[in-house]
Amino acid sequence: MSILKVRLRAGHVLRIDARTAVVCAVLAVLSLAVVLAALCYGSGWDRPGDVLAALRGEGPIRVSVTQWRMPRVVAALVFGAALGLAGAIFQNLTRNPLGAPDIIGLDAGAYTGVLLVFSLTVASEATITLAAIGGGLGAALVVYLLSAGGGFSGLRLIVIGIGIQAVLTAVNSWIILRSDLDIAISASVWQAGSLNGLDWVDIDAPVTVIVALSGLLVVLARPLHQAALGDELAVTSGITLPRLRILLVLIGVGLSATVTAVAGPIVFIALSAPQIGRRLAAAAGVPLLPAALTGAFLLTGSDLIAQSLLAPTMLPVGVVTTGVGGLYLLWLLTKEIRR
Repeated sequence: MSILKVRLRAGHVLRIDARTAVVCAVLAVLSLAVVLAALCYGSGWDRPGDVLAALRGEGPIRVSVTQWRMPRVVAALVFGAALGLAGAIFQNLTRNPLGAPDIIGLDAGAYTGVLLVFSLTVASEATITLAAIGGGLGAALVVYLLSAGGGFSGLRLIVIGIGIQAVLTAVNSWIILRSDLDIAISASVWQAGSLNGLDWVDIDAPVTVIVALSGLLVVLARPLHQAALGDELAVTSGITLPRLRILLVLIGVGLSATVTAVAGPIVFIALSAPQIGRRLAAAAGVPLLPAALTGAFLLTGSDLIAQSLLAPTMLPVGVVTTGVGGLYLLWLLTKEIRR
C-alpha cells in the first residue's frame, strides 16, 4: 500500500494512503460537478456561465441561484456527508456493513420523537430537533440494552435493531392514524424525506450543528478506527471503550437525527455511502472522509434526479434513495448470506 507523507512543522509527518487520497479527490470533483448541474437546473437549464455569474452577484438569475437553488444544494451536500459519517460510525462500532441508523431503528426512533411533537405540542424548529435527537437516543439505548449480552458488535445487535425498526415503524403508523387529518398529511409527506422548499433560514442551525459534531468526530477518528480493529487492541492502546462508545453514539445519533429533523428520514444513504467509500478506497475499516464524500455525492445526485425525473413535479429525494438503496441492500444481504 503506497503512502503519501506530508511533513509538517516541528518534525511531524502526516501519513496518507495514496489510494484514499485519490478516491477523495475524485469524489470531491464529482460532487462539485453535480453541484454545478443542480445550480443550473430550475424551470429549465441555465448555462454554467450564467450560474457562475450569479454566484458572483451578477446577472438576471442571481436571486434564483443564490436564494432558491443554493440552499437546497448546500443542504444536500451537508446532509449527505452527515448521513455518510453517521453510517461510518455505527458500521465501525458494530463491525457490520448493516450497522446503519436507518437499519437498526435509530432513524425510526427520531421520527417517533418528531411525530409526538406534532401530535402533542406546538412544533417549532427547536422542539422538532430535540425530539428527533431524543427519539434516536432512546432507540439506541433500547437496542444496546437488548443486545448487551452479545456485546456492542456482531449480528445480534443488527437483528435486534431491525426488530426495533419494525416495532417503531408500526408505532409511527399508529400515531399518524390517530392524529388529526392535517397533521397526518403533513407527517406522511415529511416521512418521505425531502429537500423541497428548504431556505437559508431552515438550514443555518442544522448545518452549524453538523459541522460542530463533525469536528468532534475528527478528534475521535483515530480511537474509532482502533476500536473497530477489536476490543483487545483498543484497550491495550489506552482507549476507554465505554466512554468512547457513548461519545460516538451521541455523535452518530446527533448527525442522523439533525438531518431527520429538517428533511425527514432520508433512507439508505447512511447504509450505502460508507461501504461504497470503503470499497473504492480499498480500506480495511470504514474510513470517515470517503464515507462523507460518497454520502454528499449520492444525496446531491439523488436530489437532482428527484427534481428532474417527473419535472415539473419534484419528487421527495427519499423516493430516489429508497429505490437505489433497496437494490444495494439486496446485493449486500445476498453477499452477507453467502459469506
